[in-house]
Amino acid sequence: MARTAQNPVKSVETTFEILNGLKDLGGAGVTELSRHLDLPKSTIHNYLSTLEQEKYIVNDDGRYRVGLRFLELGAYSRHRQKLFRIAKPEVDRLASETGELANVLVEEHGRGSYLYRARGEQAVQVKAHVGTRVPLHSTALGKAILAHLPRERVETISERHGLGTETDNAASTLAELEDTLETVRETGVAFDDEERLDGLRCVAAPVLNNNGTVLGAISVSGPTNRFRDDRFTEELPQKVLEVANVIELNVIYS
Repeated sequence: MARTAQNPVKSVETTFEILNGLKDLGGAGVTELSRHLDLPKSTIHNYLSTLEQEKYIVNDDGRYRVGLRFLELGAYSRHRQKLFRIAKPEVDRLASETGELANVLVEEHGRGSYLYRARGEQAVQVKAHVGTRVPLHSTALGKAILAHLPRERVETISERHGLGTETDNAASTLAELEDTLETVRETGVAFDDEERLDGLRCVAAPVLNNNGTVLGAISVSGPTNRFRDDRFTEELPQKVLEVANVIELNVIYS
């Protein structure tokens, strides 16, 4: 887990509070953002003016929003990930063959971040996109990753971010989570049975390096009415395992 900065720079912390505030509010004016963050309007205005000057936010007639310059940084970061470059064509194929939503997730700072998503013909719309950060314990992708992290790291992540915060089906204790992760290690696949979103199921497999280090995970997800019986327990797990194996081989030998 990331360590707390020994000498944090308050102005940097405030900058990100303001940016996150704009994101949470879907854009805001100075007064609204001041109330939301409990900061003086003069402070808010100075930070917003500087961020606009540097082209990181946009001012639409007094209402500020996060700008597209962050997309440039995100795209740069994503393309530096070897897993993204190698997994993309295989995940596209997984989405095409299953007709569902296929995903790549990586862990960063104890959260899962969607690195790539591909949509098949029947893929459902879910409230997440590339870059969305999600809890690890309540997603099949996250559990596939947690199963291959050191136990101490799993405990630290669980303590920091909490458990059982999404639906009633999500693990609510560390013991329950650890039992699930042991099964994931034994079978090679992880399941999300309406643990993050009601009505949505997911099947995932980890992507491992040749030394056993987990690089991320891939999955296919869809509605419970299509993810049931043998398709959910056998057909899709086998398909996800096959694709994960291809990605692992390409990562190791490319």
